[in-house]
Amino acid sequence: MIFTQLFTLVLALAPVVYSQDVVYNTAHNATTLVGTWSSGSKAVLTGPSFANPANRTFTYPKTTGVSYSFSADGFYEISRYRFFGNGSEPTCITGVIGWVHGKYTLQPNGSITMIPLGDGFQQVQDPCAAVSNFIENYNLTELYKEWRIFQDPTQGFKLHLFQFDGSPLPPQFLVSESPNMLPTVPLRNTTPPTTDSNNAPEKRDLVQRSAAGQRFTIGLGSAAGLSLLALVSLAL
Repeated sequence: MIFTQLFTLVLALAPVVYSQDVVYNTAHNATTLVGTWSSGSKAVLTGPSFANPANRTFTYPKTTGVSYSFSADGFYEISRYRFFGNGSEPTCITGVIGWVHGKYTLQPNGSITMIPLGDGFQQVQDPCAAVSNFIENYNLTELYKEWRIFQDPTQGFKLHLFQFDGSPLPPQFLVSESPNMLPTVPLRNTTPPTTDSNNAPEKRDLVQRSAAGQRFTIGLGSAAGLSLLALVSLAL
């Protein structure tokens, strides 16, 4: 219960910080969000070629990257494939591949909130951890402070997403004006996590990994997740 209340508090306070409404125009948003976007070499894409939620498996792309899709009726999907290095242990490289989808809202202050449908998941591979390869649920609400779309002279429309603290994600380029997404309904049976403070596995895992000094953020898409992690640690 404490975890849920603190998470709600984080999201409730965020719009207060950036309370002025944003007027969208072509000076900073050359097109709409609708479509599929991908970073870098565009090897990571949303849709059926990346993840199979029914059995929680992935088709690994050739290179790392992120991809976001947005539909006109308010649904999103995210595919992520990333590596996290460790300066003190160069051979301890953590790989995280993850998929999630849900509903997004463009807030009047220019931020975006993304609330998952509850069937997201990710695979973590860490050769230096006690468990070197495991799959876990990923269903955290994400908050992005703002977004911008520009016209790149060589690659077309370019999307910039900014995390809760204003730090930018890698720029993404429009690869399809129609969103390439899996069906926008829950795609596997999931058991909702209990709210009991002693038996909530997702909260317990987050806190234990934070206390153990994990070298990655468990796939968090924004710094809001890091703030939430700190709040939970203080509350327990």
